[in-house]
Amino acid sequence: MSKYRIGLFGFGCVGQGLYETLEKNIQLPADIVKICVKDPDKERPLAADAFVYDPKEILNDDTINLVVELIDDADKAFDIVQEALKRGKPVVSANKKMVAENLDRLIELQQIHRTPVLYEGAVCGSIPVIKTLEDYYSLEQIREIKGIFNGSTNYILTKVIEENKSYDEALEAAQANGFAETDPTLDVEGYDPKYKLSIVLQHAFGIHVHPDQIFNQGIQNITRADIAFARERGLKIKLLAKATRYEDRISAFVAPHFVSRESPLYHVENEYNAVLVNGDFANEQLLVGKGAGKLPTGLAVLSDVASITQDYQYILNREASDLSHSSTTEEVYVSFKSDETLDFSMFHVISEKYVGQQSGYVIGEIDIPALKTLLKDSSANVIFTSGARAETEIHKLTYSYEIG
Repeated sequence: MSKYRIGLFGFGCVGQGLYETLEKNIQLPADIVKICVKDPDKERPLAADAFVYDPKEILNDDTINLVVELIDDADKAFDIVQEALKRGKPVVSANKKMVAENLDRLIELQQIHRTPVLYEGAVCGSIPVIKTLEDYYSLEQIREIKGIFNGSTNYILTKVIEENKSYDEALEAAQANGFAETDPTLDVEGYDPKYKLSIVLQHAFGIHVHPDQIFNQGIQNITRADIAFARERGLKIKLLAKATRYEDRISAFVAPHFVSRESPLYHVENEYNAVLVNGDFANEQLLVGKGAGKLPTGLAVLSDVASITQDYQYILNREASDLSHSSTTEEVYVSFKSDETLDFSMFHVISEKYVGQQSGYVIGEIDIPALKTLLKDSSANVIFTSGARAETEIHKLTYSYEIG
């Protein structure tokens, strides 16, 4: 009998990826002995006796000593994880929403029951972001961490910008390739990378910021005019998650960014993710890997299973008592329809404004809360200028003029 008998919750894309990768790693002392799913009538690639339909059949089974949670429902997932920890069963999860919304409680439960939870698969697919932050960067003074945290949106943007496909065509292709869900809202509106950023903040800076407190803007409002603007200036548009440390405060948000050729993120395309870490000692380092797909994410989950068999757990030891999350002033490009009324007085500085017959844009500095208000109930789109003028210098790449 294997040392670890796994009770698996969920057998969708990632669950099947875990099953396939585990089957090809027979040297790992772990077997999946029960798989709990909710629909007994759904056709699956395994025999019916591999599945159970009541969570208690795993949670109450004392021979199962490792729970892997891979379901969609964040609330039910937390109930499963909480109960497993209370019963002394280590947990592996890839549910970024569940982890992000309950991270404080998960840390507390681990301490109370002396039982670990690992969730590498919840952040950036095959890239070992959390383990790298926990181990390699444990003594680093991280100044900034940013990157492409969502493979679906990066794939869509690649098809739209590089192959001149329409947004709908690119989304359909992403769904056909298994990179986007049937309902793509969490991806394209920036919620998925926001959950991941919330988790990363804990491991990079030792501070938990609930995802509801993090600004997010997706790619759903990007227009052909925005893409043309970027092309004319040799820029690309990437949906970035970004966290920056300013002495005793942390700024964190998710939004489309203009990215120049000089940035390593410029060259990351399709379903690939990339994480750029900037610290006082190691300076800038880039991690790149597939962020979407059955096997890449399945591998991340399998890696956590292997870590559990080696008694690994997150240390979570960064000192964060002097850090707080706060909003910052950022330079942004906001595009809008010409007949739409926006309150430009919210900008501290406007370096450029253009209004044509059908659309217009403004470039300037604005506080994040004010930006959120500006975008509310409008079709306007925002693209950040990457937040580092040395990287993009967008105001030097455009003319200063105003029409209308």
